[in-house]
Formats: sequence, structure tokens, C-alpha cells
Amino acid sequence: MECSLQEDLFHGFRRLSVFLTLLVFLLPSFFAKANAQDTLPAKADSLTTKQVISHSPRRATIYSMVLPGLGQAYNHKYWKIPIVYAGFGTMYYFIRFNTKYYHDFRDAYDYKTTIFPPDSVSPLPAPPNDLVSKYDVSQLLRGREYYRRNLEVSYIFTGVWYILTIVDATVDAHFFDYDINEDLSLNVRPWMPALNPKNQPSVSVGINLTLHF
Repeated sequence: MECSLQEDLFHGFRRLSVFLTLLVFLLPSFFAKANAQDTLPAKADSLTTKQVISHSPRRATIYSMVLPGLGQAYNHKYWKIPIVYAGFGTMYYFIRFNTKYYHDFRDAYDYKTTIFPPDSVSPLPAPPNDLVSKYDVSQLLRGREYYRRNLEVSYIFTGVWYILTIVDATVDAHFFDYDINEDLSLNVRPWMPALNPKNQPSVSVGINLTLHF
């Protein structure tokens, strides 16, 4: 039966989905330098001030819900847009693949289980496909249920991928204005307490760690 090849393809699809998810969420985007903030100048008397326009996670979420990838574009993460649509393209391929084979096995099974009158004057209808001659009724039933289950899983993966793209846009929007200081340093120096009232140093010493970030 040809199910083994399709099963290998479907398992490959699952692994590819996991890889795309990890690629989107586990890259060090949280440690990248935040993009420059948009500013709007405003005049008040003789002084000029700058009003910072905050980056809206709500807007990024809505954009991503309306059109996948639009939230990533709003966050200026343009490199993620091909990954988003590569994931949807993969889902679309497996949905079409499983839909075709599900219909083929279903039609062949229905043809095999249909009882035609033996004394019918009209000729028997032509088989819907060559699966009728290749497999018996039990094999056609297993094939139909196999591709029906894979089709349902494909739709579930598509929904999960859609939700992950929305979550990714929302998280990136929350960290859009997060500034990471490049001056990250650790100073280590010896430490000892102040002199006691008798001007005699204490025997206790230590190490002072100072982290600048």
C-alpha cells in the first residue's frame, strides 16, 4: 500500500513545522538592539519638546490577525515574513495532498461498497479511479480513515501556525522599545569594612561585584 510514503511525508511535515516554530521564537530577537523610536516634535512656548510615539502591541496583534506577516512588518521584522508564508505554504501543500488522497480513497470505497443490481440493463458506472482495482474494501477503508485523520491534523497545524504568528508579532511589539545598554561590564574588586572606633581594621574581608547594564 502507498500509505508508507505519504506517512513519511506527513512526518516530515510535522518536523518542518516544529523547525519553523523554533526558528521564529528561539532566535535571539530579545537580545537585539531595539529600533529607533519614532518621534513627533511639538512646540510649547519657546521650548521644543519631543513626544515619543509608543509602539502598540495591540496594533501589531490586529495587523497580524487581519493579514499574516503584517504584524511582523509593523515591528520592522521583515526577515520573518518569508518564514511566515513558508509555513503557510507548507500547510497548504499538505492540506491539498491529504484532501486529494482522502477523496480518492473515499470514492473508491463508496464504489466498492455500492450494490449494483445484477439484472440492470444500463452498463455499470466506470470506477472513479484505479484504487478500485488495487485494493480491497478493508484497505480502502483504512486508507480513507488515514487521510481523513491527516487532513484534520493539517488543519490543526495551520491554525496553530496562524496563532503562533500572532503571538510572535505581539511579543516583538512588547519588546520593540526595550533598550539594552551596550555598556555591559562587571567590576570585581576587594572589599573590607570601615575602621572600628579604635581605628583597628576588622579581620573580615570580601569581594565587591559591580554590574553595569
